[in-house]
Amino acid sequence: MSDWVASLERCRARNARAVLVSVISCRGSVPREPGTRMVVTAEEITGTIGGGHLELQSIGIARDMLATQPDDMRELKRFPLGASLGQCCGGVVNLLFQPIAPEAEWIDQLLPLRRSGKAVAVATMVNRTTPGDLLVTEDAMLGSLGDAQLDRDISIRARDMLAIRAAAQLIRVPVKALRGEALVFIEPVRDTDFRIVLFGAGHVGRSLVSVLSELPCHVIWVDSREHEFPSQVPHNATIVITDDPEAEIAAAAANTYFLVMTHSHALDQTLAESILKRGDFAYFGLIGSVSKRRQFERRLTQRGIPVMRFAGMTCPIGVPGIKSKDPVSIAIAVAAQLLQVRERLLAAAEPVQAAVR
Repeated sequence: MSDWVASLERCRARNARAVLVSVISCRGSVPREPGTRMVVTAEEITGTIGGGHLELQSIGIARDMLATQPDDMRELKRFPLGASLGQCCGGVVNLLFQPIAPEAEWIDQLLPLRRSGKAVAVATMVNRTTPGDLLVTEDAMLGSLGDAQLDRDISIRARDMLAIRAAAQLIRVPVKALRGEALVFIEPVRDTDFRIVLFGAGHVGRSLVSVLSELPCHVIWVDSREHEFPSQVPHNATIVITDDPEAEIAAAAANTYFLVMTHSHALDQTLAESILKRGDFAYFGLIGSVSKRRQFERRLTQRGIPVMRFAGMTCPIGVPGIKSKDPVSIAIAVAAQLLQVRERLLAAAEPVQAAVR
């Protein structure tokens, strides 16, 4: 579940009003991209729109709205990131401030969709103070932006965005009934495609899961030793206690990120063989030294793994330059490497998405 959706669910459980602060568009150098959200209540803040004076001022605006404005009002504000904000980015950010009541109908509709894992696009009317929210799935529309034809037009665009896994967009649509154009912000909300399967709940595995808890990923954490797992795990991690870890490799989707760091070299080799046989992973990292890599390459070649497949195996793991063997240092180096791979894959996919649009 997206962090902002989970935050609003917690607000609802406490019967707390909130303001959803969203980056809906930007120009030039800015701290965060469109689709970035922050949830502000009278007592707490979850998420970030980039920190600095922009965020501080936005929190103040949101809390003023909570104190003085009804839930059916929303505001669009433009922030040049220059001297007046004490920030030197030089770009411009447009933020939508959207009060959310605990009983908001579109949140009622959104939560069960997200719990079920169903992809949904959230379309929000931006340039009118009255609420207008439309939820679009592959086969349904819930809510309304205030005009039936606009709902149909936006649903077509939203489904295209879901199909190509597009990023959030602000679009302009002429609407005769509204005597002007509608500004609609569409954000696809889906389960992350940053899927990590981690084998091993030892010191490095535990440190890595802790570091990854701050990233927009989902971790399947696999080990046969129940006692090695901590009593509390991050919200984005799922524990799998099994004597058949290879089944998790078979069940994983294409473009999964695999990490192998178990307590047994023999098990590491078995898992490495299964992963390399698949070949459709985004990343495969094996903890160990250069000599461990050479040993595994020799053994797995004898077991029929083509030599060319080893180019896809990262061992040793982690970004270069970090020599510490401390578990937290290794975890940070590995997380950085995962992000490098992900950024590279996302950059390669952008021209394809642009062509589809």
